[in-house]
Amino acid sequence: MNKLISLWLCMGWALAAFCQPETIKGKEWGVPMEALALIDTPPPKLINSDTLGERGQDTIRSLMTLNEVVVSATRWSQSSKELPFKIATVKPGDVALQNPQTMADLLGNTGAVFIQKSQQGGGSPMIRGFATNRLLMAVDGVRMNTAIFRSGNLQNVISLDPFALESAEVLFGPGSVMYGSDAVAGVMNFTTLRPKLLGESESFITGGAALRYSAANHEMTAHLDLNAAWKKFALTTSLTHSDFGDLRMGTNGPDEYLRQEYVQRLDGKDMVFMNEDPLVQRPTAYQQINLMQKLRYQPNKHWDITYAFHYSTTTDVDRYDRLLRYREGLPRSAEWRYGPQEWMMNNLTVAHTKTSGFYDEMSLRLAHQFFEESRIDRDFNKMVRRTRLEQVNAWSLNLDFHKSVGQRHKLFYGVEGVYDDVNSSGTDEDMKTHEVVKGPARYPQADWSSYAAYMAWQFQASQKLTLFSGARYNGFGLNATFDTEFYPFPFTTAELKNGALTGNLGLVFRPEPTWQLRANLATGFRSPNVDDMGKVFDSSPGTVVVPNPALGPEYAWNAELGIARTFGDKLKLDVTGFYTLLENALVRRGFTLNGQDSILYDGEMSRVQALQNAANAKVWGIQAGMELRLADGCGLSSNLTWQQGEEVLDDGTTDPLRHAAPLFGITRLSYTAQQVRLEANITYSGAVSFENLAAEERGKDYLYATDKAGNPYSPKWYTLNFMAMYQLSELWAISGGVENITDQRYRPYSSGIVAAGRNFVLSLRAKF
Repeated sequence: MNKLISLWLCMGWALAAFCQPETIKGKEWGVPMEALALIDTPPPKLINSDTLGERGQDTIRSLMTLNEVVVSATRWSQSSKELPFKIATVKPGDVALQNPQTMADLLGNTGAVFIQKSQQGGGSPMIRGFATNRLLMAVDGVRMNTAIFRSGNLQNVISLDPFALESAEVLFGPGSVMYGSDAVAGVMNFTTLRPKLLGESESFITGGAALRYSAANHEMTAHLDLNAAWKKFALTTSLTHSDFGDLRMGTNGPDEYLRQEYVQRLDGKDMVFMNEDPLVQRPTAYQQINLMQKLRYQPNKHWDITYAFHYSTTTDVDRYDRLLRYREGLPRSAEWRYGPQEWMMNNLTVAHTKTSGFYDEMSLRLAHQFFEESRIDRDFNKMVRRTRLEQVNAWSLNLDFHKSVGQRHKLFYGVEGVYDDVNSSGTDEDMKTHEVVKGPARYPQADWSSYAAYMAWQFQASQKLTLFSGARYNGFGLNATFDTEFYPFPFTTAELKNGALTGNLGLVFRPEPTWQLRANLATGFRSPNVDDMGKVFDSSPGTVVVPNPALGPEYAWNAELGIARTFGDKLKLDVTGFYTLLENALVRRGFTLNGQDSILYDGEMSRVQALQNAANAKVWGIQAGMELRLADGCGLSSNLTWQQGEEVLDDGTTDPLRHAAPLFGITRLSYTAQQVRLEANITYSGAVSFENLAAEERGKDYLYATDKAGNPYSPKWYTLNFMAMYQLSELWAISGGVENITDQRYRPYSSGIVAAGRNFVLSLRAKF
């Protein structure tokens, strides 16, 4: 890894040094102060929310409009006032103030996305009752979801670096027309730092640096980004390293959350030790590094070519929730951890802008991604350490077009091809002899492919009415080869071929500039992937999930209605109601293997389950937002989400939907002055009673508090937080604050790790 980083840094900056002009006419090495613009600002079309002073007041006023440029909905920059979808945006200035440790924390800070964590090195977003492989992540327009994205909690979002972020958007509701499979309930679109040419950048060399410390886990983070600009060529490098210690929880909350003891191996034996400080969650520490290198070439005003290299890896990350399980009074596991989570992407983007008969704008993206993850576990006082390793090579092609027809029509169309190659292996190590032998793999050797064509049409019927419709056909296939050496599968190969047609129809009505009414009907789908069809794993103690080749896609039908209103430059209100029906949902159900409903798995007789198209699910709820300008420099804002979800079981009864988070939100009070930005906020979540816990969650009593009847439940919680930022000079800025001021001890719903207690954060940043 170090060699790889060194190679890229040397290549990129040797090129910068070689090509550096002696003088740049009209330019100087300094850059004017962009007050508190501590992360590179977005392209000029995007709203710049990270400036203060007079420009800061303009920012506050800009929040009172119904018009913002977004790219998630159509893959092209477009005004939100024309779109029937609800979209939340994250601005660089908010990132600089709030100091999120990971990209998952950044999404959680929006107050519109609920984050679940099984361990500190994790973060699984929940959106409108769904999560994991029913949500799609895109990085610079390239889908990040792979064929082994699972229905259990996913941690892949932490592979992305908040310091390298130019903008982030969350599209709520199905996004399958533009993004294909997995975009059932939402799309998270991340745009990373874009190399700036001379003219866009005010100096040959610009950049930023940051150091951050957080007390709750003794985090130490260092970041550096640099941009070298020429007239036709630009180079951007970003590097971040983070070291997170064991996480400390708060003092006020359920005693069930305390970490009373932990396991260590001494002299060849597993031993249980009393935790000297039960507030410290041992073991939860890990480290992470992120690297990004981009090269941009613009030969003329019509062509723009960018090559991007992304790399991220972690150290081993202990799966904290699995270490909380007990069996016969002793810890069930002596060790349970994820190996390094590695992600690499090479992405070539070619953009062409020139009015022609077929398009006004064209974008071609060719990408290769490599993913590696592993699971390492060993039962308490057992001699066999199991390692299961997965590697995925993912290739993708996206060709997108935008065409304006007259003044009232816009066409968006394109094609996509995706191919994932999955390699899975297993080994077992004897702890005494250290002999390593072949073990069962988690997945079959498999490939998954997807090919699609789409078209969307936007019609400006009048100055007050905009119509939007689109359709996509997506074919997909899966081929798998199973190893029957360890498990007696009645098959050695499996093949799936199917297709899905999805669409949407929406309208935006603006009776006055201060009013916006949105209505949208949309469908989404998710095709079975390798994880659905082929994995073998223990979903919970005493159960084992086995492959099922007879799977089909699941479909979502969504309706939403939104209304937004501004009152002068003082107040903005936004309310959206939504309803989603998921048919043929892939869920775990009882199964048989060779006629047996139980098999021996890892030395334990376990009930057999498999994913099946065996359920329907529905979610309904309301998302509400408010922004209020109180006085010059002062503002009040709030985001709130309420939702309910249920799954229809085989016998016709219903069960609460696991990923339908309780009521949650955030309310902020902010103040902006010439060199200062202050914010006090309260984040909160409602309770989930035992009766409203999904059956799957009721079996995880080790994660929950205990109610008066002795049953597991998730208590409500809140945190009070204060953040401040001060511009010391044109170069330096300092920010920090106190999170969870009242030191609450709480575990977000469905999470395995308890959230941080009172946390002091200090960050020093430079922008040059």
